Amino acid sequence: MNQNVAAVVDIRRYAAGTKPSNDWLNGRAAPAFADEAARVAAVALRGEGHVEGLATDEFVLVLEGRLEIDSAAGTLAMERGAAGVLPVGTSFSWYASEDLLAIIYAAPTEGPGNATAPLLIDQNAPMTPSKPPLPENLLGPMPSCRSHNDYVSVNSEFACGTWDSTPYHRRRISYRQVELMYLLQGSVTFADDKGSVTFSAGDACMFVRGDGCSWLSEEHVKKIFSIHRPVG
Repeated sequence: MNQNVAAVVDIRRYAAGTKPSNDWLNGRAAPAFADEAARVAAVALRGEGHVEGLATDEFVLVLEGRLEIDSAAGTLAMERGAAGVLPVGTSFSWYASEDLLAIIYAAPTEGPGNATAPLLIDQNAPMTPSKPPLPENLLGPMPSCRSHNDYVSVNSEFACGTWDSTPYHRRRISYRQVELMYLLQGSVTFADDKGSVTFSAGDACMFVRGDGCSWLSEEHVKKIFSIHRPVG
């Protein structure tokens, strides 16, 4: 298996060795991806701290350890495999375990979206049918896809939630989006003309804007996602 698929980042591999820090905003590793609309970086927070008014929407995925977020709305607790959203403008205190490793996906925005307080991604939320891949991109039967958006930004370009699908095989397509995903169930193989890589439940990966890759899933797949996709 060749893991050099240009459009896909192995997030656990990227985050390994992140230097511990007690600074929420400035203690992050060099980003796995960054442009004017999306910035994805690892952080290994230690101890506790306070943030006064976030400047961006932030999606947080806990890879290891435990993170607590205290705000005027209450306490949000996340352990391995949990994720949450901190809307722009949120003021909060944080408490991190000594083994915390997390990914923060920051997306600039003009104001909070459909929520104004920190929220957990509900892994058991009821999902509704969502658009499957375009028929012309499929290399097999049409899948059945469902999703639930826990958070959508004010400009509708940044969304976070859960998604699942029956098996499908899609040809390589280019990406306009930057998507961070954590697999809850199943496995997926991504490939381009140089190789392939497979991720399974408990793994985290990211698609970046560019030439893209193919998708092959041979079993039911469910994921947590955070995505920035330009409107239009």
